[in-house]
Amino acid sequence: MMRLERQAQALLARSYYQDSAQPWERGPALAGTVQADVCIVGGGLAGLSAALELARAGMKTVLLEAQQVGWGASGRNGGQALAGYASEMEPFERQLGHEAARQAWAMSLEALDLMRTRIREHRIACDWTDGALTLAVRPAKARALRAWHEHMQADYDAAHLRWLDEAQTRAQVQSERYVAGVFDPLGGHVHPLNYTLGIARAARAAGVQIFEGTEAVQVQPAADAGGGKARVRTVQREVQGAAEGEVRAHFVLLAGNVHLGRVAPALARRIMPVGTYIIATEALGAERAAALIPSRACVSDSQFVLDYYRLSADHRLLFGGRVSYSTVSPPDLPATMRRSMLRVFPQLHDVRVTHAWGGFVDITMNRAPDFGRLAPDVLYLQGFSGHGLALTGLAGQLAAEAIRGQAQRFDLFARLRHRPFPGGDLLRTPLLVLAMAWYRLRDWL
Repeated sequence: MMRLERQAQALLARSYYQDSAQPWERGPALAGTVQADVCIVGGGLAGLSAALELARAGMKTVLLEAQQVGWGASGRNGGQALAGYASEMEPFERQLGHEAARQAWAMSLEALDLMRTRIREHRIACDWTDGALTLAVRPAKARALRAWHEHMQADYDAAHLRWLDEAQTRAQVQSERYVAGVFDPLGGHVHPLNYTLGIARAARAAGVQIFEGTEAVQVQPAADAGGGKARVRTVQREVQGAAEGEVRAHFVLLAGNVHLGRVAPALARRIMPVGTYIIATEALGAERAAALIPSRACVSDSQFVLDYYRLSADHRLLFGGRVSYSTVSPPDLPATMRRSMLRVFPQLHDVRVTHAWGGFVDITMNRAPDFGRLAPDVLYLQGFSGHGLALTGLAGQLAAEAIRGQAQRFDLFARLRHRPFPGGDLLRTPLLVLAMAWYRLRDWL
């Protein structure tokens, strides 16, 4: 876990988002013992969303973040807010049935509405921009994308999704790489770190106690802790001697992405940390940026190892992709990512890259989200699988509903079954690297 944190911290130092973030008044580290109704572990969007909802419902809520708010995937991702799930709907259909799958799809649309509502209600300056494009790079991929589009319209009433032929696709994105696409007017993109910090400010204003630089090192359900409450033991990461603290709470919510192995090893076995990387170009100017993506929608292709990109508010191209399943970053990351960008936009050959960074997403075996309980008073949210900017907000709301006694929507996701990655602690990463090499080969064929 520490190795992942060190690598992510080094990459975050070069993040365009960090350099363009709104000011944030850092919270103190926890010292001593505090009492709460709910203790949340993880200061990303899932944890902050739950904290905001619980505090607004009158529950005393404490949030613990080992680093700083937005340090993880929530503050360094591609900024694309999309409907649906990384797994698509197949695991929901197969395990839960068609009606439950339709409910899950509807909730993914609700997640986008929730983002817009929170941005408006809390006046979060995060550069929300409407529109999302999914594009196909080859005729075979176009046929698969067309079949998905028809399936979503027929079985999920997704009439808002618009099919684009080759000419219409070229009008949306000035690249010869694509042959077809789907436009989703309900999706969009944001500055993810500013959005995360905006939710954190709203949570703090609602009464949430946010402790940063505070790592949870042990979580005990009430049945094991004694005294009628769950216990979360902590250490201050930046204090010599690692001063200890403790939260006693009626409920605990774990929302720590890939960094919960120390307190919840059973959960860690069901997810893999997968690195993904982004570069930011120098500012292109409004005219040149608009020529690349006239609608300013965010874009991803339909490859298994995909490219994704969008324009920033100051007219840079933010271009992501090139995953690492071994947790080792690609050598010479800026040059590697720049080559991928030029494959899509060769007209940017004279443009300088100013930032390169990355981070880890928590991928499950079937890429479906993994929400559930470790004990009646210990809930968890994980497995967003790189598709979590909107879904994390809804997940936090669902967890808050469950803590308050309305668990039907949370339990729809909790019914999904998840398996540990094969190979155990020693072999699961090499096995995943081999499997992903096969999927890359399928993308090229």
